[in-house]
Amino acid sequence: MDGRDPLEAELTALLGPRGVSSDLRQREKASVDGARMSPIIAELLPLGIADLVAFPTTAAEIGAVVGVAARHGVAITPRGKGTGNYGQALPLLGGLVLDTSRARSVIEVSDGVITADAGTPMATLEQAARATGQQLWMYPSTVHSTIGGFLAGGSGGTGTIAHGANHMGFVVALDVATPASGGELVHVEGDEALAFVHNYGTAGIIARASVRLEPLQDWRGVYASFPDFPGALSVLRELGRLQPAPRLVSADTPHITAQLPADPAFPAGRSSLRMIADPATVAAARALIEGAGGRVEDVREGPQVSAAISVLSYNHPIEWLQKSEPGVYFHVEVSGDALVERIDEVHAVYPGGMLHIEAGHTVPIGMLAGVYESPEAVYDGIDALTALGVGVHNPHQWNVDFRLAETVARAAETDPDGLLNPGKLNPAYAGPTKGAIR
Repeated sequence: MDGRDPLEAELTALLGPRGVSSDLRQREKASVDGARMSPIIAELLPLGIADLVAFPTTAAEIGAVVGVAARHGVAITPRGKGTGNYGQALPLLGGLVLDTSRARSVIEVSDGVITADAGTPMATLEQAARATGQQLWMYPSTVHSTIGGFLAGGSGGTGTIAHGANHMGFVVALDVATPASGGELVHVEGDEALAFVHNYGTAGIIARASVRLEPLQDWRGVYASFPDFPGALSVLRELGRLQPAPRLVSADTPHITAQLPADPAFPAGRSSLRMIADPATVAAARALIEGAGGRVEDVREGPQVSAAISVLSYNHPIEWLQKSEPGVYFHVEVSGDALVERIDEVHAVYPGGMLHIEAGHTVPIGMLAGVYESPEAVYDGIDALTALGVGVHNPHQWNVDFRLAETVARAAETDPDGLLNPGKLNPAYAGPTKGAIR
């Protein structure tokens, strides 16, 4: 990295000796995320290693680090807790990894909005909101991921039944740092803020975020089981339509259920359905479940119920499946009513096909796992799923695929030298194709 020693010296003067590291082990640690969840990406690892790691502790310091690195012409890869699964936080060209996880101050909690620095864990935000009689409008299944990482990399989470699986409406305002701003924080609100969401810091690095809150609800965790997966599927959509809306409804096949952490609510050989429900809907949920041949195993309450069920949603059940049989399974992200209505055909697309499903905002969403054979088999399966009427997102790539053209145009202004997370903004990316990894 050209100018490595002068950059390290300048950042050390800014952040102190504990705020910068060129130690090999620290650089290696900062250069991995959850990309091994994708066997396609795992075959390519390692994909790059940081030359230097910086640990700012405030939003202002995040901006200052961007400014210093930009003056030195050094690539900057932002990082939260590194819980992403597809390489978005990997420093493909080396350079500086900007680890935001020490910038974790909650700045303000007001009526309907919470403001915090980018490294603040989502669980901390939820706790701060609860203290004021509020809750986050949305938070990820990985509750200890950071607000900056969730907004830059994530796309949905707990609360999407009511609000949808994206950040429109959730993000109120951002303070972002860019090379063009010299590291000075730029405040953006509303639609303007969305230009910096879900694009991995390629147009600007989130230093501080204000996100929406809603009134606190006294949730219940409903744990149910069914003799088979079709039984759980038969009520999933109706449970998701109960009012007040559930915060989450998840279901798994018996085989996936057996890989989850041991719990009396997961009886052997049965399909699990888990629900974060408003207390007013528990009786109706019980009636639906029992009417479909299932049984309610437990109803739990307390402030941790949302977190406990959230960490068993979205990618997490598939991660447990992969841990139980290393090197066997992959997954794709799927959506649509066909996940319920054509489940046998969906399962048959991939060898060993198994679906984890969620009640979504308009249609079910989920993660379809299968036995990994080759990248070509994965992509051929995507074509087959599409033909069944299943919506598919290919997670086995790290390129920006949300508002790509807009991000490319914005980055031309904010990052004219292409220093921000280089390698993640390919203008020619055309979706889930056999050439998705570039």
